[in-house]
Formats: sequence, structure tokens, C-alpha cells
Amino acid sequence: MTETEKLKDALFRKTKTGWEGIEEGLKENIFNFCDGYIEFLNKSKTEREIIKSVKEIAQSNGFRNIREFSNLKSGDKVYYINRDKSMYLAIIGEETIENGINIIGAHADSPRLDLKPNPLYEDSGLAFLKTHYYGGIKKYQWTTIPLSIHGVIVKANGEKVEINIGEDENDPIFTITDLLPHLASEQMERKLKEGIKGEELNLLVGSIPYNGENVSEAVKLNILKILNNKYGITEVDFVSSEIELVPAFNSKTMGLDRSMVAGYGQDDKVCVYTSIKALMDIEKPRTTAVCIVSDKEEIGSMGNTGMESHVFDTFISEILNRLEINRPNLLDKIFVNSKMLSADVDAAYDPTFASAYEKNNAGYIGRGLGLNKYTGARGKSGASDANAEFVAQVRGIFEENNVKYEFAELGRIDIGGGGTIAYILANKGVDVIDCGVPVLSMHAPYEVTSKFDIYEAYKGYKAFWEN
Repeated sequence: MTETEKLKDALFRKTKTGWEGIEEGLKENIFNFCDGYIEFLNKSKTEREIIKSVKEIAQSNGFRNIREFSNLKSGDKVYYINRDKSMYLAIIGEETIENGINIIGAHADSPRLDLKPNPLYEDSGLAFLKTHYYGGIKKYQWTTIPLSIHGVIVKANGEKVEINIGEDENDPIFTITDLLPHLASEQMERKLKEGIKGEELNLLVGSIPYNGENVSEAVKLNILKILNNKYGITEVDFVSSEIELVPAFNSKTMGLDRSMVAGYGQDDKVCVYTSIKALMDIEKPRTTAVCIVSDKEEIGSMGNTGMESHVFDTFISEILNRLEINRPNLLDKIFVNSKMLSADVDAAYDPTFASAYEKNNAGYIGRGLGLNKYTGARGKSGASDANAEFVAQVRGIFEENNVKYEFAELGRIDIGGGGTIAYILANKGVDVIDCGVPVLSMHAPYEVTSKFDIYEAYKGYKAFWEN
């Protein structure tokens, strides 16, 4: 290298892909790790299914429900499940918890279609289910793809029925129809965001009428008979259900070089999986390690399973009770002394749509774990802007542990924006920075991530907790 090249190497930030010069053994480790991630994605498409999977992983690694403990000590591993849709886990640290906790928080919910309270209807000999989209989606992407039905129906007597149709090879699948190009001249004049309207997202579920005399709505009746025979439900039971429509296709390895993962719901299941796997590989952290798997992030984190609720505070208070140190204002003190990685995905630079990004401050797949000092929109509206001191601390941890990372913004200024649960914990006094995996085609039914970035997320989260 020339003196000039040496100077550039010393002073310029590194922007190389993480795959460059990678050792074959590490590459094999990355691929094996992502095989487990793909399996997790395929069995955990909804937030309830994710909590079920995380519970299984946690219990197999020595975690127990906090209600099973009368007192806690260093090294104890506990979890708390909130209404089967969010979950908090902790490993009690060696230092006093009064000095703060290290938190990593991801979210289990993903954009999808939910059924309306009264969804089933018949029109022109076809049976449909009416939907209401959940989170930020491009509605046209959800037509003419195979969809599966997941969720629960709770009867008035409290009996809970689990629904999962479309994932098994022998199951039927469902779809939302679209207009053929030959008849779509008026539709094609609509603006893209109105190409498919919300009330046009109707799921086709049947076409055979019930075989009876003088029966109105015979196809609807036949569908209800099928559901009643299989699940023992009637039409009114839909009002006390949580049923979601998600893509029926599986997540898979992507690319001739097998370098990527393509699948539904990687926002934010990729951060759920990597943070949970990191927590499982920790035994006795110096500082109490806490993992959040939250719900409702895609619609503002509201509700009693979202991070805006106080249930997470209840979990930490339960830990303090079992440590026998709880007292007024201690919870507030702990939060003020705590650190957090808000583990949520970032928009990866897509050269096909380059005008949406500012290249010098975009995240790129294959360069490692993505950090966002702030998110928000326009003039950082709604952002949690991490303090420089904390950013430096996180950088130091990653660099000391050889974790590849990059800093980015969510697109060009004034073109859009977004947010995470970071601001909610920051409002409690916690030092927080957004830290996740860059994603291509975010919020689409099929998203793309880099296996290298996934593995670096696992490494980064583990290093943060072990610091």
C-alpha cells in the first residue's frame, strides 16, 4: 500500500461487505445459524406462535415462569408471558440491579390482514371473509398470493380453539382475487396506493353450496357447516376471535450463493430470534440481562400487550419483589441507570429505487448490524435520538467483540420515516439506540435479509449483554 492508501485505510470508515475474505468455517457457522432461523420463521408466523416458540426455547434452556420463584438470586433465569402475545425474559446479574439493567427489545407482530368481527359473507355463489389490514402494507401486494389462516377463536364459555389452515402440505390455501388486465382499464387509472382498496381485500374461501332445498346463502351455510364440524364454532364466535391471514409460502434460503433469507415477517422476527438465541447463550451476566418480545409495534405499541402498557414495569417490579429489595422510586432509578438496544429492522438500500435513499447514510445488506441513532420523520419528529456518549459505548462494545456494524438513516429526509419502541423506554430514562438487521422489501409478504447480518445481530446482542 502507498502512504496515501495507508492514510485512507486508517482514516476512512470501512464500507466493505462482510462476506469479503470470510473464512469458510465462519461462513458455515453463519449458514447453520440461519437454518435454525428459517425453521423458526416457518413455525412462528403470528405473535402468539412466536411467544409459544420462544417459551419452548426458553424452558429448554433453564428459564422458568417468574411465578414459580419465591425469591431470586444471581444466575436465575425467569420469564413472564403477557396474554400469550408478548413476553419478557431476564437473567439476574451478579451486580446489584439498582445500577441498572441491559435490555434488548424486539417485536413479534408483523404487517398482515386480520378478519373483521363479522367477516363471512356470500356474493354471486362465492364465500368470502372480510379483512382489515394491520400495520403499514402496500395493499396490492396481498392479492393473488397463497394465504393461510392462523389464530384463535374463544367461545362465550371460555373454550379456546386454535386455527391453523394452509401451512400443512395437505391443507387448502386461500387467496384474494384481483381484476384481470383485460378489464382493468379503470383500475389502472387509480393511484398506486388505491390500486387495491382496503374493502377489496376479501379472502375467497369457498364455492360449493349446502345441499338443501330452498336455502339462501347456501355457500356461506356450507362453509359454516365445515367450520362447525371441525371446530365446533358458529358464526357469532367470530366476534371473539383473533384470526390473521399470512402468506402460506415458507421462508427459504435465497440466491445462487445462498447468502440471503427470503420470508414473511422478518420485520421483526429476525431480531426476536437473534436476541433470544443470544440470551440463551449467556449464563451469569455481570448486569441483569433483560429481553423484550413485544406486540402491537406495527400499530403504535398501544394496548395491554404493547410497550405503551405498564406490564413490562410490572415484570421488573416482580423481579425486585423476589430480590426482596423493592421500595418506592426504585423502579424509576433502575430505568434511569439502564441501557437498551431497540432491536428493530432497518430499510436496506435498494439500487432499483435509489432515489428513496441518501447513499452515504443508508444501510446496506451484508455489512453487518445496522444502527440508527434516530428514526422519526421530517425534522426527527417522534424520534428517540440516542446520546453521543451511549452511541460511543455501543460502538466500543461491538468493536471490541469484532461485531460488524453500520450506521444509517431510514431513507432521505422528508420522503417518509418510521419508528420503533425506542422512544417508549427512552421516556422512562433508559439510554436507547435502534439496532437491527437491514431488510429489503420491508413490510412486503416476502422480505429479504442477509445471512451475514443475521449472524452479526446475534453476535452484537450477545456482546451487549456480556459487557
